[in-house]
Amino acid sequence: MAYVSAPSDITRNHATKRLAALATPPGALGRLGDLAVWVAACQGQVPPVPVDNVRLVIFAGDHGVAAHGVSAFSPAITGAMVRTFLFGKAGVNALASAHGVAVRVLDLGVDEDFDDLDEGVRLALTAHKIRRGSGAIHLEDALTLDETRAALAAGAAVAREEIAAGAQLLISGDMGIGNTTPAAAMVAAGLGLPASEVVGRGTGIDDAALLHKTAVIDAALARAGARTGDPIETLAALGSADLAASTGFLLAAAQEGRPVLLDGLMSVACALTADRIEPGAVGWYAAGHRSTEPAQSLALAKMGLEPLLDLGLRLGEGSGAVAAVPVVRSAAALLRDVALLSELVS
Repeated sequence: MAYVSAPSDITRNHATKRLAALATPPGALGRLGDLAVWVAACQGQVPPVPVDNVRLVIFAGDHGVAAHGVSAFSPAITGAMVRTFLFGKAGVNALASAHGVAVRVLDLGVDEDFDDLDEGVRLALTAHKIRRGSGAIHLEDALTLDETRAALAAGAAVAREEIAAGAQLLISGDMGIGNTTPAAAMVAAGLGLPASEVVGRGTGIDDAALLHKTAVIDAALARAGARTGDPIETLAALGSADLAASTGFLLAAAQEGRPVLLDGLMSVACALTADRIEPGAVGWYAAGHRSTEPAQSLALAKMGLEPLLDLGLRLGEGSGAVAAVPVVRSAAALLRDVALLSELVS
């Protein structure tokens, strides 16, 4: 079994000393300097190499709770958006193209079979499929424990595939109508909070739907009971196939020593859960952006992560993290390419 080791403290110290020695005023690089030190520590070398190979995996799945009034959109949108990713026409595709980020989409639990797609595309899309849709969490478990373990293993395998393909930085994206409900429930379980403190508007629900969503999450937490004390039981009771796979993906990234740029609520809920499974995993994560979901900010605060961007985004898909990729590249470039003060003054 793989375990998590922290990014190199020795490299971090060398990177911190190099940052202080750059031909810039002390502290002038602000959080870019801190980010550069993190990149170097994750890479295990100073100065850091360019972060050229960034790879996004979008984990897609349907959620039984979406049929119970917690979203402004129909569950049928999940499959339609998966096709849009494959065609390269979604919001995240545009951002990824602009910033040179590879995109892969996987169906872990979409409630359809995609028989209309070319066989090769369909087989690649559904290679790790666990089930069609996850249970409505306020009424039943999202997954069985066997399905949960299978989804965790699938996500871990995908992370290792992407690392073998040369990934220097990983991103987990999401697609699934209703997915902010299980993700918020996972954060509530991880932090010991009531639904009222974590619930958000997701795709843009009105006040009445927000109250209903709060009640649904409270019911889910009550139904799960003491099982919320165990992160894998939490995934089974309150998560979904796609969220469990994303958790496995993030956990394997940390185990393999590969940094991850987190996206919105789903990614952050899975990161919190990964860190519950293997404390210390968070050392390999940076927060790409702050979403509009309260649960995301609460989980980031718990993990001690400050978002790089705060643009009011709530698109999902991995889009906020992809938008932050140039910031990561800029930080690494500064620590690598700026002259040392000692080189200028003899």
